[in-house]
Amino acid sequence: MDDIIITGSSDEFISDIISGLAKEFAMKDLGPLHFFLGIEVHYFKGGIHLSQGKYVAELLKKTNMALAKPVGRPLAQKHGLQLATGNTADAPLYMSVVGSLQYLCLTRPDISHAVNLAVKRILRYVRGTSNYGLRLLARSPLTLYGFSDADWGGCAITRKSTTGYSIYLSANCISWASRKQHTVSRSSAEAEYRALASIATEMTWIIYILNDIGVYLKSAPTLFCDNISALYMRVNPVLHARTKHVEMDYHFVREKVARGQLVTHFVRTKDQLADIHTKALTKQEFTRFRSKLGVCIPPPHKLEGKCCEIEDSCMDMKSSIYEIT
Repeated sequence: MDDIIITGSSDEFISDIISGLAKEFAMKDLGPLHFFLGIEVHYFKGGIHLSQGKYVAELLKKTNMALAKPVGRPLAQKHGLQLATGNTADAPLYMSVVGSLQYLCLTRPDISHAVNLAVKRILRYVRGTSNYGLRLLARSPLTLYGFSDADWGGCAITRKSTTGYSIYLSANCISWASRKQHTVSRSSAEAEYRALASIATEMTWIIYILNDIGVYLKSAPTLFCDNISALYMRVNPVLHARTKHVEMDYHFVREKVARGQLVTHFVRTKDQLADIHTKALTKQEFTRFRSKLGVCIPPPHKLEGKCCEIEDSCMDMKSSIYEIT
């Protein structure tokens, strides 16, 4: 038996789909979506809130962390975990917990960076924020934009950099990543340029998906980066001789910018929302960036007006955004 979700903007169209499927298969309409594959759906005026509170409770019980003292962030700034050595007492349990935390990232982008470094601390963090989830708003301008960042040489062992990005469709964070780069970058500009290539690839895939379902953007997607040198690399051919060691795969960013398929802007480091995916932050910074991801407690059902801080924050950042030409 398989469960499926049918969604759309027309109740009549959804009813027709259900009727057509019912003629071919034995199926039962369970009504509005509330729970699916461990993800809880809460409705409020203007959108939905996705969370995994029950999943978190089961995970904490499994690891005997249900009564652990909560912490305010999943990773301390000076954690030193990359240099830690030793064997785990229960390797299968450890791997199971890491896999569970990876699944929790579906609605908790705030732990995507820490999930491969700290396990016990993350469990303490999610215990204190078990009712937090990802808020999705129904009505906001249809624009696609993203924030790209890199922690140059962040791995103390391999000196590889960490790529992090967040992609927003309107006010909703729809894609994010925190992953180690495959090769060592010789400069921070190179590391940031590789991160730009990663987010450009993901944005291209998202545009294809949107086009497949009949959604077309009125303007080119925008990328925000806090490294001016990386932004110059994608428009200045004079710098090409200095970047021959960078794989040609990454230079497709230049082509997309030249064709007008992508727009890049500079953003101040303090407004770089992708920082939460590349490094450990102070508690105040982490809390601020977490809210920009749309990770919060379920909003009231009868919420009036805007409830997503990302809309206001993007307006506030206008004074710090510059176009590189």
